[in-house]
Amino acid sequence: MDTPGIIINGGGVGGLTLALELHRLGIECEVYESVREIRPLGVGISILPHATRILTELDVVDAMLEKCLIATESLYYNRFGQFVYSEPIGAADGVPWPQLSIHRADLYDVLFAKATERLGEDRIHLGHRLSRFEQDDEGVTCFYDYTDATGLISPIEVRGSILIGSDGIHSVVRKQLNPTEGMPLYQGYNMFRGITYAKPFLSGSAMLRIGWYTSGKLTIYPCRQTDENGDQAMNWIAGIESDRHLERDWGRRGKLEDFADIYADWKFDFLDVPSIFENADTLLEYPMVDQEPIDRWTVGRVTLLGDAAHPMVPRGSNGAGQAILDCRSLAEALAGNADPIAAMHAYEEDRRLKTTAVVLKNRKEPTDVILREVCLRTGDKPFDQLDDVITQDEIEAITSSYKNTAGYSKAKLTA
Repeated sequence: MDTPGIIINGGGVGGLTLALELHRLGIECEVYESVREIRPLGVGISILPHATRILTELDVVDAMLEKCLIATESLYYNRFGQFVYSEPIGAADGVPWPQLSIHRADLYDVLFAKATERLGEDRIHLGHRLSRFEQDDEGVTCFYDYTDATGLISPIEVRGSILIGSDGIHSVVRKQLNPTEGMPLYQGYNMFRGITYAKPFLSGSAMLRIGWYTSGKLTIYPCRQTDENGDQAMNWIAGIESDRHLERDWGRRGKLEDFADIYADWKFDFLDVPSIFENADTLLEYPMVDQEPIDRWTVGRVTLLGDAAHPMVPRGSNGAGQAILDCRSLAEALAGNADPIAAMHAYEEDRRLKTTAVVLKNRKEPTDVILREVCLRTGDKPFDQLDDVITQDEIEAITSSYKNTAGYSKAKLTA
């Protein structure tokens, strides 16, 4: 398809991956990002094997591997330090692509560098904040507020053939397409997220989940390679039940005193949790929220992608992965169809119901419900025999169900 002038609004993980996909297929595009300066923000992120496959085919994984770790196992313990379940993940489970644990800033650096190198610096536009768009039979006009190096803000109009809204959870594109959409749905849990440099625990490449939200839940895994001091950057998420509903802001600073007491006695022979919290370099707070799936992503020459299309609660380590899968689907639809509007509808038909299923699964039954069942069935007390609480068949049914819904089951990936 010869369609120059595709506008990608949002230069995050989804927007840059889409740009790389379109470039791979010979389709011209321009990326417009609201931030003026790229800074190393955020915490850790997991890239599940179905997304690693796409990044491998985009030839960016080698650069990622210089910074990230290959995750080898997923582990579950109750809050008393009792082992519940372990399974190999990614390449360790025999699938062709690994599961990667990486700092979000490192992932972004790689994608930004590759997109700039392949598309050219003149195709990546920083400091452009979209205010609104208009469309007609021939194309889309985007109205941006451009901030230059001196801080001066000027209005700019950009014309393109189609507009892809990959502008995240606060998507301007989604809001204009769905002006009466309701507020985000709070799931009753609050998250505190951080990065702490510490010595490796257990195998040094595990994703570890401990406890349940009613009395504290922790997810922790290393997201950078071991440094010269023998430390790893530990990405951790401490979740608690809370009626404190905050606005969505990935950069909101958290306070140790708001949650640390719950974990004061979580000192295990394999991990000192209070020490992890106390020595954090970064501490952020974020509510567990998502939004009801919408009935359509595509209106005329405009469609949505990633968090703008399907914001989900960050359970299941799958938000970035689903955005990357969106990119492959949309790019190939555009490459295979002379009509870009028909291509966007084909993309939506392929992805909307699949991601709706993941949104709902993350809300109610991601793999960490293994720990919910252990907590409920024991009355949140230590157990004598795990098999008296939950069987291996039950556990494997939970993990298999999630993998099948999210699209990264071993059977699917090795087919």
